[in-house]
Amino acid sequence: MEWVVVVSVLVMTILSLLRVNVIIAIIAAAITAGLMSGLNIIESIEMLVSGMGGQASTALSYVLLGAFAVAISYTGITMILVNYLIRVLTGKKTITLLVIAGVASLSQNLVPVHIAFIPILIPPLLKLFDDMRMDRRGVATALTFGLKAPYVMIPAGFGLLFHEAIVKGMKQSGADITITESALSMLIPGSGMIVGLLIAVFITYRKDRESISGAGGGEVNFSAPKLEQVKFNKSHFLTLIAIVAALAVQLITGNLIAGALTGLVLMFMLLVVPFNNGDKVVSDGISMMGTIAFVMLVASGFGKVLTETGAVDALVEVSSGFLGNNKPLIAFILLLVGLVVTIGIGSSFGTIPILAALYVPICIAAGFSPMATAALIGTAGALGDAGSPASDSTLGPTSGLNADGKHHHIWDTCVPTFMHYNIPLFIFGWIGAIIL
Repeated sequence: MEWVVVVSVLVMTILSLLRVNVIIAIIAAAITAGLMSGLNIIESIEMLVSGMGGQASTALSYVLLGAFAVAISYTGITMILVNYLIRVLTGKKTITLLVIAGVASLSQNLVPVHIAFIPILIPPLLKLFDDMRMDRRGVATALTFGLKAPYVMIPAGFGLLFHEAIVKGMKQSGADITITESALSMLIPGSGMIVGLLIAVFITYRKDRESISGAGGGEVNFSAPKLEQVKFNKSHFLTLIAIVAALAVQLITGNLIAGALTGLVLMFMLLVVPFNNGDKVVSDGISMMGTIAFVMLVASGFGKVLTETGAVDALVEVSSGFLGNNKPLIAFILLLVGLVVTIGIGSSFGTIPILAALYVPICIAAGFSPMATAALIGTAGALGDAGSPASDSTLGPTSGLNADGKHHHIWDTCVPTFMHYNIPLFIFGWIGAIIL
């Protein structure tokens, strides 16, 4: 039983690396986990389906945000920003990557829209990336940094939800800690992601990339950008009103669905988008974000198979049973378990409650401080989020970078982000758990 998680995640990872569709890979991993746990194929599938509802709200919000993004793009307002960026950033690859990382960072805390900005901003910039011979893997690492590092370190927006999950999970298992202490404990692990970003920007992806592999596997040559001149008009002003209203409703209600619906409805009520284009806007939105939404649904089902069968519990028990009181070794093993589990489930937010219930008793027995325990739980939950085929931190960047079919989800997003963020996050998290 203790090998169920490892084997099933390996199945998913290997199939994904072989360019098998990520949804098929996750389903195959879930069935593998079910069979190894004593279920038959039908029972495994039924458990998978029953667990898909765990991400239903997130999936619906992504589809609606996709439709809202299409409606915004319909007005051409994004081209104003794109044209400005092309004039200012052309030839400045390093600055461009840092700006993208900065914009992405705002989406987690200051303006918590998460991945919804990517389909709006990135596709129009693809021409700029091509003209600059920019390596899109560098853009993917910049985007993933912004989607992940801020919520790991800053307890605001999505970061508040992340640290609330850590605090709640620890308190339910008998360890008291405040949100401020939780955030402070994650500064050391989060610093590892900053190191990873700097390595990606200044070393790994600094050189020109003359050609890139398309989603179909063939070589795709670059083409120079053709600027579309757009002047600010009434439609753009009304679009900004819809964006502000959507953001306000989201912040007030704390509900992504309500915010996206508000923006979408206003776009039609203000006649920014004609009513007769409603079907096309929604269908294009589903096309843009539907894959991400469905992957997250299936990943949620996979998570239920792993937890309901007791596979995660068994993995932690067998890992901790022979460790004794060796803190460095305990921290290393717990982080390794977190990496494996989170890659499979694809959600740090969904993994935190599971890991907290399992880790706290082990950490208390081994003498870890509450902040060291929080660092272990937070790092273990965040590990694997970058690099997971089923994570919105990788699916989001791919949705924008593959708008023209020139970016592969696994090899151009998952592998680069895994290498640049999970490795330093693991090392810095391990150090933090020992010294705190």
